[in-house]
Amino acid sequence: MNMPTIVPRLNLHDTVTTAIRGMILDGVLVPGQKIAERALCDRFGISRTPLREALKVLASEGLIELLPRRGAIVAQITKADIRDLFPIMGALEGLAGELACARADARDIQRMRDLHDQMMDSYIRRDEHRYLRQNRKVHETIFALARNPALSEMYQQVLTRIHACRFILKKCDRDWAVAVAEHAEIMDALAQRDGARLSQLMRDHIAGTSVRIALASLDGNEERDAV
Repeated sequence: MNMPTIVPRLNLHDTVTTAIRGMILDGVLVPGQKIAERALCDRFGISRTPLREALKVLASEGLIELLPRRGAIVAQITKADIRDLFPIMGALEGLAGELACARADARDIQRMRDLHDQMMDSYIRRDEHRYLRQNRKVHETIFALARNPALSEMYQQVLTRIHACRFILKKCDRDWAVAVAEHAEIMDALAQRDGARLSQLMRDHIAGTSVRIALASLDGNEERDAV
């Protein structure tokens, strides 16, 4: 699998941190996977010093676990994490939806509708990889339309913690269909600029469907580990 090549910069460990963070959030490095330091150093053309500085930063973000005398692994999320963090995500998304309704202009609404329609097309085509990318883009765009940088920063911080089960593949057909129907309601509420309704829809979407999908993904991983 192709990995990004690092272009030397003044602050090299920041560049390495960004690259590895992207690999984790994009699923190139998966939860529980051991970080192959030598392979990453060779690929990026760097020494172990900036790599280990980057791993310390990622550990502070909750993306990496540093194990004594065993190196580092990609952090794994637990059911307790899901129950603790998804309500926070739901509250953030609910506020973003309310602000977006108040602050988005007609061009913003059309841009969201275009993204929504592209996501629906991916659903019809059963292209889950494409749907996943577009689904994340839809949620990020709602935060962008809220025009509140502090809120967006909080969202990214929580998303980093729950990346392994927030936008995931292999949803069952029923859960995928429910998620799509909820997104249709979300788009309608935004188009109607109904902030209270959109806020509640966003909260329900995260607390209900997203949590159910996330917990199911962990149950699936446990079953595969037991085989």
